[in-house]
Amino acid sequence: MTEGRLAQNLLYFGRALRTAGMAVGPGVMLDAAEAMRIAGLGSREDLYWTLHAVFVSRREDHAVFDQAFDLFWRRRSAGDKLMALLSPVAVPVAPQPAKPGARRVEEAFFAGGKTSQPEAPPEVEVDARLTASDADVLRTRDFAQMSAAELEQARRRIAALKMPDDQVATRRLAPDPRGRRVDMRAALRASLATGGAFMPLRTRAPTRRPPPVVALLDISGSMSDYARPVLHFLHALGARRRVHTFLFGTRLTNVSRALRHRDVDAALAGVAELVPDWSGGTRIAPSLRAFNKDWSRRVLAQNPVVLLVTDGLERDPDDTLAREMDRLHRSCRRLVWLNPLLRYA
Repeated sequence: MTEGRLAQNLLYFGRALRTAGMAVGPGVMLDAAEAMRIAGLGSREDLYWTLHAVFVSRREDHAVFDQAFDLFWRRRSAGDKLMALLSPVAVPVAPQPAKPGARRVEEAFFAGGKTSQPEAPPEVEVDARLTASDADVLRTRDFAQMSAAELEQARRRIAALKMPDDQVATRRLAPDPRGRRVDMRAALRASLATGGAFMPLRTRAPTRRPPPVVALLDISGSMSDYARPVLHFLHALGARRRVHTFLFGTRLTNVSRALRHRDVDAALAGVAELVPDWSGGTRIAPSLRAFNKDWSRRVLAQNPVVLLVTDGLERDPDDTLAREMDRLHRSCRRLVWLNPLLRYA
């Protein structure tokens, strides 16, 4: 890559990063050009860290930048090209899972290109809706990565979302001129400015913040089609309030820590590694009993809103489900049951 085309290639690289979802503006591009001028054209590693220091301002942008840099700033030598032409066809290996942000980077660079790969044969799937099974099927799930357009659309919709009871009072106090509790410490500190001759009134009031959300998501065979959009919603909602997420099919799994990753693709990849019973059977009552016994005191202490996303198809004929649902309802601020099968009614 010659120095004459360096500015043009840097501009194209910055546009690709912006298309992939990174915050890259004209000021950042000018800083990148100035940084490359000062650092000089050294090794590839020096170029990587020089551009990384300029473009990456958020933790979730590291994976996208790494994928884009490896794809754009690579150069094959003549020896590598000759070896590729003379080498025999390699034995195909199993495809590796895509790294977080790979789809956004691919669309940013090859949005206008056409792929010549043959179309895969249609996969026959069995629709398990309106059916229930208690079979313990161990199966992992590989979520499709979000494109840049889908990620931006999800952010806009979550930003415009207004949930009921959005602000509730807490026990923590904060300075408030309209508060009803006198803050003597603040009043004494303010009186030092006048030498104690005058003491202004300082008051405090309880702070208000959104209530936490506890989500219980059914991932059995009848609910597998709805798992990905609901997880995207919960991941975006976690940026605005505290969210605890539990998945259950034949067992209960806490995936709250995995969903706290800022990059949505990395978060869903972590969720897929934790949950072994995707698209398996349905055991709603035992899962709710495990939640009420092991997790209710930990995550329901702040009186949250509980979202129960399930179709309600249960195989157990006893009254365990009704009893556990009643206990859960009495332990939270509000219990919201989201049943996607109601659209068939």
